[in-house]
Amino acid sequence: MTEQDPYNIPHYPLMIVISGPSGVGKDTIARDLINCAPDSFYFVVTATTRSPRVGEVHGRDYFFLSMNEFAQMIEANELLEYAIVYNDYKGVPKQQIRDAFASGRDVVMRVDVQGAATIRKLVPNAIFIYLMAESEEAMVQRLRERRSETAEDLQLRIATARQELKRISEFDYCVVNAHSAQQKAVKQILSIMEAERCKVGQTPVML
Repeated sequence: MTEQDPYNIPHYPLMIVISGPSGVGKDTIARDLINCAPDSFYFVVTATTRSPRVGEVHGRDYFFLSMNEFAQMIEANELLEYAIVYNDYKGVPKQQIRDAFASGRDVVMRVDVQGAATIRKLVPNAIFIYLMAESEEAMVQRLRERRSETAEDLQLRIATARQELKRISEFDYCVVNAHSAQQKAVKQILSIMEAERCKVGQTPVML
C-alpha cells in the first residue's frame, strides 16, 4: 500500500442528495444552498413528465418532458435514476452532473425517498441528507397549504409521507427545516459539507 503524502491529499467535488417527505421544503433549501455560493454549487434539475405548477420554469425547476422524450432518455441510459412518483415519471439526467464535476463544483440534488435509495446503490459515496419538518402536524399543514392537488391526491401524499418518515435510518444525516427557520437548516447542511471535505480517504463520484 502506497503511503499518502499528508500535504497532498486529493479532494473531490461532493454529491449532496437532499431527500425527505413531500412538503418539507427540499426545493427551497436546495436553492438557498446554491444562492450561498452560486459558483461553487450546481443544482441538479430533475426531469419529469408531470405538468408545470404555477410559477415553475422549464430548465430551472424541472425539465418538463413528454412521455416519449423521457422514454428516449431511458433507452440511452442517460438517467442516473428514475421512478414513477404519483403517476408521473421523474428522473435525474446524468450529463449535467458530469459537467458540474468537470468544472470542480459540488452537486446538490433533491429527490424523493425512493430515488435516494436508488442513488445510494449506484453512488454509495454520495452524502445523503434527510430533510424533515419540525413535526408531523407541520408537514401535513405545509402539504395542505400548497393546494396543488385534489383532496384524494393530498391524502395519498400525506399517507406516503408518513411511511417515508420510517426510512430516516437509510440516510447519513438528518436536518430539521422548521417553519421560519430555514436558514438554520441551510447552515447545518453547509457544516455537513465542510466536515465531509475534511475527511481522509475521499473518493471521486463516478457515473
